[in-house]
Amino acid sequence: MTEILSLEFMRNALLAAAFVGLAAPLVGIFLVQRRLSLVGDGMGHVALAGVAVGVLTDQSPVFTALIAAVLAGVIIEVIRMRGRASGDIALAIMFYGGIAAGVVIINKVDGSQTSNLTGYLFGAITTTSREDLAVFGVLSLVIIVVTTVLRQRLFAVAGDEEYARASGLPVLALNLILAVLTAVTVVVAMRVVGLLLISALMIIPNAAAQQVARSFRSATLWAVFFGLASSLGGVVTSYYADTAAGGTIVLVAIGLFAVVAVLRALISPWMARRHFVAEAHPHEHGPDCGHPTVPHGDHVDYVHDGHRHAPHGGHYDEHADVPHDHDQDHSRERQEERS
Repeated sequence: MTEILSLEFMRNALLAAAFVGLAAPLVGIFLVQRRLSLVGDGMGHVALAGVAVGVLTDQSPVFTALIAAVLAGVIIEVIRMRGRASGDIALAIMFYGGIAAGVVIINKVDGSQTSNLTGYLFGAITTTSREDLAVFGVLSLVIIVVTTVLRQRLFAVAGDEEYARASGLPVLALNLILAVLTAVTVVVAMRVVGLLLISALMIIPNAAAQQVARSFRSATLWAVFFGLASSLGGVVTSYYADTAAGGTIVLVAIGLFAVVAVLRALISPWMARRHFVAEAHPHEHGPDCGHPTVPHGDHVDYVHDGHRHAPHGGHYDEHADVPHDHDQDHSRERQEERS
C-alpha cells in the first residue's frame, strides 16, 4: 500500500474512486426505490454523445457530457410526468438516441483522438489529473449535500408519488432534482468506471445494503460503505493484478454483494428468532394515527420513519426495514378503505 501512495497517479486515482464511491450510492438508492435502476445506463449513453461533441469541438468533454446528461435527465422526467409516453418508452428513446448520436459524432472525430473516447467509455482512472479531481470533488460535494438535505423528501416521492403529491410535496421539482443528480453522478463516474459501467456503482452497493439494512437510513450508510469498499478495493486490486480499473471495481462490487447475500442466507434463520425492540418514541400507533399499515402475519405493522413497528406488550417491536413494493400496495389499499 505504501508503494501505491508514493505514486501521484495512484493517489489521484484513489481520490477519484472515493468521490464516486461516496456519491453514486447516494443517488442510486432513490433510483432503486423508484424502480429506475437502469436509468444511469441511459444517461451514460447520452453523456457519450456529449463527450464526443467535446472532443470534436476541442471543448472540455466533462462539461459537454454534463450538459448532455442534465438535458437528457430533465427531458425524460418531463416526458414521464406530463407526456403520454411511459417512463420505459422515454428511457428507451433516450438510451438509443444517445447511442446513435454518439456513433454519428464519433465518426467525425479525428482518428488520433479516438483513444480519449475509449477512456470515457471504459474508464481511465489512472489518467485523472488534479484539474479532474477538483471538478469531481465539487460535483461530488453537491451530490452529498443535496441528497442529505432532501433525503426525506426524495424518499417520500420515491416510495409513493401520489401520496407525496397529496401531502403537498413538489413532486415534479424533486424528480427533476433527482434526474439532475443522476446526470452529475454519471459525469463524476465516467472517468472512473466508464460510461458503460456507471449504473453498476449506483445499483450494486444498494443491492448489497438491502441485504443487511433494517431502515432507509441504515441502508444509505451501508450503501456508501459498500460503494467506497468497491471503488477503493477495485483500484488497489487493479494495480496489483494489472487489470482494467473500471471493470475490476464493478467485479469487486459484485463479489461483495455475493458475500453479503450468502452471509444473509446463513444468518437469516437465527435472526428471525431474535426479538428486536424498536427505539422508544412518544407516539402511540393506532388505526387513526396517520402512519401507513402493513399486514404481517396475524397482526399489523406501522411504518414509522422508515421502520416497521409492531405493538408488543408495553413497547413496539422492530420487525423489518422499509416495506417491500407489495407491502406498500397493501398499505395504500388499507388507507383508501379507511378514507
